[in-house]
Amino acid sequence: MRRSLGRGSRRLVGGLRVRLVVTFVLVALASAVTATALAYRDARTAVLQRTQNTAVNDLRERVAVVGAGLDLPPDQRSLSRFAAKVSEGLGARIVVARHQDLTAVSDAYADTEGRITAELRAAVRSGDGARFQRVQWRGDPYLVVGTPVTYADGDRRTSGLEVFVITDLRAERDDTAALLDSVRTGTVPVVVLAALLALLAAGTVLRPVRKLGRATRELAAGDLGSRVAVRGHDELAELARTFNETADALQASDAELRAQEAKARRFVADVSHELRTPLAAMTMVATVLEEDADQLPPDAAHAARTVGAETARLSRLVDDLMEISRFDAGAVRLNATVTDLADTVRASLALRGWTDRVTVELPEGVRAVVDRRRIDVIVANLVGNALRHGAPPVTVTLAAPGGDRVTLEVADRGPGLPPEARERVFDRFYKADAARTRSAPEGGGRGGGRLGEDGSFGPDGFGQGSGLGMAIALENARLHGGAIEVAERPEGGAVFTLRLPLRHPEEEEEGDG
Repeated sequence: MRRSLGRGSRRLVGGLRVRLVVTFVLVALASAVTATALAYRDARTAVLQRTQNTAVNDLRERVAVVGAGLDLPPDQRSLSRFAAKVSEGLGARIVVARHQDLTAVSDAYADTEGRITAELRAAVRSGDGARFQRVQWRGDPYLVVGTPVTYADGDRRTSGLEVFVITDLRAERDDTAALLDSVRTGTVPVVVLAALLALLAAGTVLRPVRKLGRATRELAAGDLGSRVAVRGHDELAELARTFNETADALQASDAELRAQEAKARRFVADVSHELRTPLAAMTMVATVLEEDADQLPPDAAHAARTVGAETARLSRLVDDLMEISRFDAGAVRLNATVTDLADTVRASLALRGWTDRVTVELPEGVRAVVDRRRIDVIVANLVGNALRHGAPPVTVTLAAPGGDRVTLEVADRGPGLPPEARERVFDRFYKADAARTRSAPEGGGRGGGRLGEDGSFGPDGFGQGSGLGMAIALENARLHGGAIEVAERPEGGAVFTLRLPLRHPEEEEEGDG
């Protein structure tokens, strides 16, 4: 549960919708910040430029008006009167007038030394016209404008009189700060609007992506008819068309493969059916030859017995092919009845003469609803395989450990099976030369053999000598809703375990066999 929640949270955090929204918001925020910074800079520059130009022009005009009545060189009294008149015309701004060693300030209590810098005095003293400088004094901004006073004779000669005016810029600072606050406040709705637009855009983009993902999952689950609607001519529409074309090709390939598989199954069934009649005749002839083999010369007798054995093997192969083709076609049904599994196992062993060769542990009272004939086929193949390819003792153990399952274990003490053989032991016609090479022919002695060549022994047992016995046993187990597992015993040898659902008699379902 924690793992699934972790994957869900990672998907939520790293989802395309979240990334689109975050990207939109970041772009909107960056744009808003950039626009705010540019607007603040331009507004501040415009305000200051206007204030500077106004201060310079007002100072020039006022000095020209007041300076016309000033006698040069002035004394301290006339210089103070000059500074006061200039200040009155400039809206009571602080004015400083200097002439050589004399200095007059319109406001006697104002501190001008901290606001008129030496650099500005030197620039004004050079006589190149009006100069200005913005300064910070006690944390507040000020604009200081200075200009030399020239004679009115037209040759622009400086009179030695210098005039400075100090303008408070706190109002301009507050105006630009208010502008910045208003722009910053407007950033919040811009970001919110960007997030809403991002959600809308994400929904528009992700809706076809979600549909495509759903169709892909359906296709992966086996629904080859899954398609997505193609709308528009953009990249997503092209992707949808490509998906539909791929699904069409896959569906066509699947239909072709299914048709070929059906033909192959029908061919095997037809061939097997057609072989039954000539095989029946061959079997009768071989039986007659085997009965008279003792009266034939040795070579002819050996040939007669060989023909009889191979004919019997071919007949079993045909029966197995027909049986496996019925499994492939889904035409096999269970004829399930309430069955005592211990009695079924004993009957299967007795029918094939294996009672003295197998050690059994079969507790009484283990009853289940199964197809007795098919359980007999499974037991015949598993025990026959152990007797032929394993080594004694071969044990058959029936157990109902509780719950809804019953197990039947067939174990031997042979060489066992390597991992690669255990993975393929239920494949059709699989032969493992290197595994379980101890093999006994039907005569009872020990000799060479191959796993998979024989699946069971005795009359009416599927798989004997056909290479299909283990595959048929597994199909019968699956038909009951069970399975067969193979493992290596710790003390050596192989163990095959049949696991079946233990249905009670009241759960019996009638079959049509």
